[in-house]
Amino acid sequence: MLPRVLIVEDGFEYRDTFSRFAGGSFHFVRAGDGAEALSVAATETFDVLFLDMRFDRIEAGRLFGDLAETAERFNGDPVRATRFLEENQGVYILAALRAAGVATPAVFSHDFSGEPRRWAALERKYGPVAWLGDNASPAEVKALLTHCAGMP
Repeated sequence: MLPRVLIVEDGFEYRDTFSRFAGGSFHFVRAGDGAEALSVAATETFDVLFLDMRFDRIEAGRLFGDLAETAERFNGDPVRATRFLEENQGVYILAALRAAGVATPAVFSHDFSGEPRRWAALERKYGPVAWLGDNASPAEVKALLTHCAGMP
């Protein structure tokens, strides 16, 4: 049985790319937003979660996170708050999955190399986690998914 990867993204780029890179080694399932990810994770098991960080192609009402509370952090500006929620949606979705009891290793699509303090905080709060930059090679994608799935 192939390791199962839940890809949470607002497009289809990762599912399509990963299927080309490692399709014979993994079974990929896609969720288009946080609510769909929670629904799928409640009924199916996965070896790895892969979360796009940025969700700018879905309606603001489908974003996880409290828009009003976030707007307060941005001096009441709902446009900046929405942009913040879009830019960090992967973290909000993982937080909801962890709150629902999903402890599956997770991989973010984001380069955290320039944000060591933020990454350390995410590891402490939501581990096990890893990240993969957008310029990762097919071999790097396959190796990280294999590692996170606990495969030799």
